[in-house]
Amino acid sequence: MEDSKGTRDGVARVTFSPPPSKPFWQKEPFFMNQRHGTRIPVKLYTEPRRRTFFHPSPVDPAVKYPEVMTLLADSLDFGFMHGPQKMMAMHSINDGKRAGLRFKQNMLHREIVIEFRIDINSRPELFRFALRFDDLDTVYRVKSKSNNTIELVVTLPTPPRFFRKMDEQETHESKARYWAEHDSWYRQTDITHSPAALRDIPVSLKKPSPIIDIGRWTTYHLTFDTTEAQSELFGRIGLALRDYNISVEEMVDFQLAPHSEPAVWRYIDKPTRFAHASKSTLEELLSDDPVLPLPFPVRYQLEVCISHGYLNEHNLSQEFVCKLMAMNPATAQDVLEYVANQEKRLFDPMEVFDLKIVRGSASRPPIPHYCAFVRTATITPTTIFFNTPTVEISNRVIRQYREHADRFLRVRFTDEKVEGKIFATEKDTMNEVFTRVKRTLRNGITIGDRHYEFLAFGNSQFRESGAYFFAPIHHLRAQQIRDWMGDFGEIPYVAQYAARLGQCFSTTRAVIGTKPVDEEVEDVERNGYIFTDGVAKMSPFLAQFIISELGLVKSASEIPSVFQFRYGGCKGILAVSTDLTRHEITIRRSQYKFAARTETLEIIRWSQFASANLNRQIIIVLSSLGVPDEVFVEKQKAQLADLELAMYHERMALNMLQKDIDPNQMTLTLAAMILDGFQQCQEPFMMSVLRLWRAWCIKYLKEKARITIEKGAFVFGCVDETATLKGHFDAKDHNNKNRNFNEVNNLPEIFLQLAKGQGNKPTVVLGPMLLARNPSLHPGDIRVVCGVDMPALRHLKDVVVVPQTGDRPIVNMCSGGDLDGDDYLVIWDPELLPREWNHPAMDFTPASKVPLGRPITPDDLTSFFVTYMKNNNLSRIAVAHLAWADFLEDGVKNAKCVKLAELHSTAVDYTKSGVPARMTRDLHPSKWPHFMESKYRPKENVYHSKKVLGQLFDQVERVDFAPIYDAPFDQRILCAYQHEPETLNQARVLKKQYDSATRRIMAQHAIKTEFEVWSTFVMSHSKASNDYQFHEEIGRLSKALKDGFKAECAKVAGSANPDDFAVMAPFVAAMYRITADEVSIALKKAKAGNGEQGIRTVQDMPMMSFPWLFGGMLGRIANRTLIEM
Repeated sequence: MEDSKGTRDGVARVTFSPPPSKPFWQKEPFFMNQRHGTRIPVKLYTEPRRRTFFHPSPVDPAVKYPEVMTLLADSLDFGFMHGPQKMMAMHSINDGKRAGLRFKQNMLHREIVIEFRIDINSRPELFRFALRFDDLDTVYRVKSKSNNTIELVVTLPTPPRFFRKMDEQETHESKARYWAEHDSWYRQTDITHSPAALRDIPVSLKKPSPIIDIGRWTTYHLTFDTTEAQSELFGRIGLALRDYNISVEEMVDFQLAPHSEPAVWRYIDKPTRFAHASKSTLEELLSDDPVLPLPFPVRYQLEVCISHGYLNEHNLSQEFVCKLMAMNPATAQDVLEYVANQEKRLFDPMEVFDLKIVRGSASRPPIPHYCAFVRTATITPTTIFFNTPTVEISNRVIRQYREHADRFLRVRFTDEKVEGKIFATEKDTMNEVFTRVKRTLRNGITIGDRHYEFLAFGNSQFRESGAYFFAPIHHLRAQQIRDWMGDFGEIPYVAQYAARLGQCFSTTRAVIGTKPVDEEVEDVERNGYIFTDGVAKMSPFLAQFIISELGLVKSASEIPSVFQFRYGGCKGILAVSTDLTRHEITIRRSQYKFAARTETLEIIRWSQFASANLNRQIIIVLSSLGVPDEVFVEKQKAQLADLELAMYHERMALNMLQKDIDPNQMTLTLAAMILDGFQQCQEPFMMSVLRLWRAWCIKYLKEKARITIEKGAFVFGCVDETATLKGHFDAKDHNNKNRNFNEVNNLPEIFLQLAKGQGNKPTVVLGPMLLARNPSLHPGDIRVVCGVDMPALRHLKDVVVVPQTGDRPIVNMCSGGDLDGDDYLVIWDPELLPREWNHPAMDFTPASKVPLGRPITPDDLTSFFVTYMKNNNLSRIAVAHLAWADFLEDGVKNAKCVKLAELHSTAVDYTKSGVPARMTRDLHPSKWPHFMESKYRPKENVYHSKKVLGQLFDQVERVDFAPIYDAPFDQRILCAYQHEPETLNQARVLKKQYDSATRRIMAQHAIKTEFEVWSTFVMSHSKASNDYQFHEEIGRLSKALKDGFKAECAKVAGSANPDDFAVMAPFVAAMYRITADEVSIALKKAKAGNGEQGIRTVQDMPMMSFPWLFGGMLGRIANRTLIEM
């Protein structure tokens, strides 16, 4: 045990469950054997009872339930629902006593645990799986024919976690300082008689001969004897479930069907003598002969529906397959994509042929030239989910092999659907999960007649446990694609080799209209540091060409100052420089990474202003440096008040939206909508998105302490090529708490010019300010610098320019940053300048890398992938740092926090160095502040924090997002034009296509509403990537979706330019009209079906975002109509 100063107090705690049968602690003296054989006396004390072992009801605290309620079960069936009240039992355990069948309802952990034994190779093995209350809606009680039996049916949409009990003696680790009984339960991916048989076979939806397919048989049928004690306990269990909003409903006509093998795979996997399928051959196809395999796009989409449980292979008949084959392949794909978009189980698959699908609604709609349709798969520990192809911005590899783009598969490895990402672990409890990952990477994935093999992984993919696979053809295999990417043979380190391959998978837009003229220039190096690491120059002419080619901005005054790029084997940023002309760029040695086969200039992103926002790490560092708590509290209080006022006060809404600019700049889009009068008339889509923005802001205030700082910016960093800015010199870094004139004069200098500063004009920011990079964990990560004006740098806007002079690069002192595309937080708010300036910075020298000593193979890459997954402690280290910083009196300056900051730096570099960061047990927190919310931490380990983050957390109340459907649509637009029926029909067809594309994005990323996709203010997602990265990712997806459909709308309207008001305005108004009509009809149906309650869920309502592809044009239509009136 440790106190708040980090001092061990010589006390250890042992908890017994169940309690020991004998009071051994009463016998003194008690001796403990040490590792070296010596025995030392130990004093034993029994603690007073810390809890009652009864759990209060959340509805009525006076009602108490035992923490664990256990029922002994007679039988357990695993299977799936074959019909609305019919279960097919695929595996049954009938001797409950012998099998140790137990149903345990754990009220403390809010879950149901079911334990059972199975004989595997004549050896009984104990398994268990957990059903969390959060994942349960209904438990069904079957009306049994016998009065002596209770029957329960539980069905889940996704699999729970399964565990196998190991020998407890073998699960103790010699260096571990903590052990609990759950450490002896190991995660399972399969329950099979022959685990070894899985080692060399590809992963597919169909598992070979499982005892229990734990990933897909997710309906459980249990029977219990109704002894008096069990009946009474069963009643209490039912009441407890209802208190947690889990209904216990009676199922009257429940049927249990025996196990049978699905025949559909035989029909669609076997080749046939038939060359074509058509309606005229339907009778022939219904014969006993095997049928023709489905076209791959149709087969893939069928597996999408099966993998997500919308269709089940046991319900698919030969007739279904024949009818599907008889359809046009594009139509068949449309039908199956429609089924997937509805996200509902169809027990009678023949119903799909009665669906009214507008032709082309789910088949390939047009997409921007810089995008591609990408098939994706999610591999979980127990199953695989395929996803409907979605539009994504392409990369170098897919562009090169665009004719084979449909043979790429982007794969992501996650925990079960409701669990999110797979977290690293120092224990062996997840070994089978990581073995499954390695097996997938080594053996590939099979879908129909295609076998996908591992290709490579992008750098951002790698951090999120993702990789690309490719289905080879006779003249092109994955190795040939890797060979085309570049010459990596001279790279001796596996991690670095993987990172260089990953460069080719960066999401980029190619500049194809020109070839840069490049010149190599030297880096500025001093004291072992590279001051120009990742940064070089480009001409203003080339910058103008790029923005014209990519369609970014419309005037020369809006040219971005910096572009993040890829160029062959080079990477980093290019800053506009007035001393270059035409197509000239310079390249520094630090930017060159490998010899590539292509020399196309590719753009990732470009400089633009984003608002400065604090976060928990920044706040707790600033707090330890002397910024008073009340500064943060008052700023958050003011932001909450402004958010409330913005809902009904246009000026406040405009002020906030124009200052708190998100990375996707959607707040500026909302501000433009307000200026067009859509808030004043309470337009339903506008008000829904405004509500969403407020709920999103409040969510991140609560969960991340995301306080917006008006006097700040979040921008690219680049270097001062004039070498005139004053850098950091060790002799002048005073590190004292008294600010004075001389210290300000000695500060390092930076240059920051806002494109739209005071009076909406370019403004250079002057004076002392903070410079930091996310995440900042060490007290030296936040630097105090001085903003100066430098006329020679005034062509650079919305970037922070740092010096190339001094003893050490300033950006390196900011969490080990560089200039190859890092964003920096700059704050010139005097209230946030701390008492202590420029605490000594941490040493970010990376760990030494060990060369492999032989040529690197794909197997080395996949092994590194799995090793990284198992040892990537980055998030765990950050969480531990935050917990200790709050718990310990001296916060981030404590030795524990400093050590964790060093480990965090090592973990960040793991992708490049291959050196993992190992957390010792003493760095694992034992106490957690209440603001670090977790449903599964014991209450006795959580304390109420009184420090600044606890105060900020308590100040915020979450707000749920609810769209507005019943407000009237804008009459200014509805009355602007008279529409021909053909125009309205054309708009309806496009809206169905757009709605389907939006739903695909929602389904892939577990986003709940279209408003979140359109605005990029996502309240919740699949957690496969962190929130900041996902905000950027959804921004790219949303933009590609909008660009593609804007172009198609223009094509249908007869315009070559989507911005041509004269041609487009009538069609855009028609888009608005048909959307208003759909919502009006749905509202009437909802009111008729539900009375005054009206709308039940968002899913009951049609989508509204389609016309807002042209938000600016809707504003022009509305205001033109107003002027004419």
